[in-house]
Amino acid sequence: MSYETLNQLFFYAMDTHRKPDALIYKSDGAWHRLSSSDMLAKVRHLALGFHELGTRRGDRLVLLSENRVEWFLIDAALQIIGAVNVPIYATLPPRQVSYIIRDSESKAVIASTPLQQAKIAEIQGQLDKVEHIIAMDSPGESGLEAMPLEEVSRRGAAKAKTDPDLDRRLASEVTPEDLASIIYTSGTTGDPKGVMLTHSNIVSNVKAVLEVLPLTSEDIALSALPYSHVLERLAALYLFPAAGISTAIAEGVDKVAENLAEIHPTVMVFVPRLYEKMHARVLETVSQSSPLRRKVFNWALAVGREHGRYRLEGKTAPVSLELKYKLATALAFKKLQQKVGGRMRFFISGGAALSREIAEFFWAAGITILEGYGLTETSPVIALNRPERIKFGTVGAPLPGVEVKTAPDGEILTRGPHVMKGYYRNESATREAIDEEGWFHTGDIGLVDADGYVAITDRKKDLIITAGGKNIAPQPIENRLKANSYIAEIVLVGNRRAFPSALVVPDFDKLIPWAESNGIGATKRQDLVKSQKVIDFIQVQIDEMSTDLAQFERVKRVHLFAEEFTIDGGELTPTLKVKRNVIESRYKDLIDQLYA
Repeated sequence: MSYETLNQLFFYAMDTHRKPDALIYKSDGAWHRLSSSDMLAKVRHLALGFHELGTRRGDRLVLLSENRVEWFLIDAALQIIGAVNVPIYATLPPRQVSYIIRDSESKAVIASTPLQQAKIAEIQGQLDKVEHIIAMDSPGESGLEAMPLEEVSRRGAAKAKTDPDLDRRLASEVTPEDLASIIYTSGTTGDPKGVMLTHSNIVSNVKAVLEVLPLTSEDIALSALPYSHVLERLAALYLFPAAGISTAIAEGVDKVAENLAEIHPTVMVFVPRLYEKMHARVLETVSQSSPLRRKVFNWALAVGREHGRYRLEGKTAPVSLELKYKLATALAFKKLQQKVGGRMRFFISGGAALSREIAEFFWAAGITILEGYGLTETSPVIALNRPERIKFGTVGAPLPGVEVKTAPDGEILTRGPHVMKGYYRNESATREAIDEEGWFHTGDIGLVDADGYVAITDRKKDLIITAGGKNIAPQPIENRLKANSYIAEIVLVGNRRAFPSALVVPDFDKLIPWAESNGIGATKRQDLVKSQKVIDFIQVQIDEMSTDLAQFERVKRVHLFAEEFTIDGGELTPTLKVKRNVIESRYKDLIDQLYA
């Protein structure tokens, strides 16, 4: 392919595919389309506008914004002039925003809504190196004095008239080894570190993924994860445009189900929580249906699993089984397929471990989920299941050009063009992460099987070591137990304790009807989680799903929470990973009581 930098990739995508609907977005209740030519013009004006403000190759600019069209335009504009995009999750509080702006030594801050602008106004006195503050929307009551993004574009449009080739000349000066972005890891411990990714890092990952995924210009993608999330950014901003795919920007995570039905996408990237909730809702619906419908669904699922085994092996099912599967689809699976748009070719799952049971459930129902694996530091994809070579329970085989091996202690190591340049202004952390031979130490424990497929068992630092010296990998157990329809969230605890316990957030949509039908007077969440009958019931659910676990791996006691863990509460990272250290510290007294 004829691109080695992200700005070359952008020009390639816009010039080659010339899509009338390169971007699809919703505004004022209606879907709108932005063509490749319009995107090219808007990006060109922004690039020259930033250049007129004094932004030069290598300068860092912070982008604090939710997903929106401007995210695409600003990122492409910064790449053209060789500036470095430093994205910040829109969910982060002012203190963390301030840390990233100051640590990255950014010269400018671009903030989206008045809510985000208010964060900048609160910390403005701390930002001594920031020369420009730019607002996408009118500041409103945020009190922030900022230049409108439209003004940046107007300055660029004026410059384009006097020097029409300047943007292409600036783009030609950018090299593959130049920094494209500094992405601060959400971090489950300590302050986040700035991951330095070059143009070459990201472009190599785009090309490698395109070698193994059958994406075409006929596809349409729904994009919902934050663009500050490196996986979604790779997919929506670079991978999909390079393949000529039209990308629709979801209105928000809470609107995904609605947007799926409106856009009818063929491909989508998301984290396991979406599939977990879809799975739970299906089981909930089935459990509340008539005995006949439950019997039909269970029959259909059995047929789907049998048919799925043939598909996994690339074989044609017997005619009788094929007919049964068509009937099963019509009776049980068609409605589920329609809920994800009706023409989904495959989902891509990343960011956290996906339960094998859930992946196999959707496969039986005719919905493909390709689980992959990577980190911010690896641009991000290391391994990925291919549509024609799926192996459940693994994250797939390494991408072309990516090396993977395991260390003696089981840690996954990787080497190749996808590995970051290092951590910004943190040489000691860089040396700790990347050894002298260029191997990046992922911090994940796993194995590589005989077919070259990678299986991740847990985070190295998350392993629970019992008082008896037994090692427990909590994530596989948590993923298994979350498949229970009464459990919304679960965190295993018990390091240096006699046995593991669990902090559980029940699925109250399921639990409340159960409590009512079992004569438990409490109906409020706060009362239910204190009921010994409810606690015993959840313990039984866990016990029934743990019969094949080793005795030392089984959860012996539970504590129930009335509210889910949240990003705002500091218990989850912006990518919805549990911050174990935060939870174990915050709820230490509760955990101690479990072992009293």
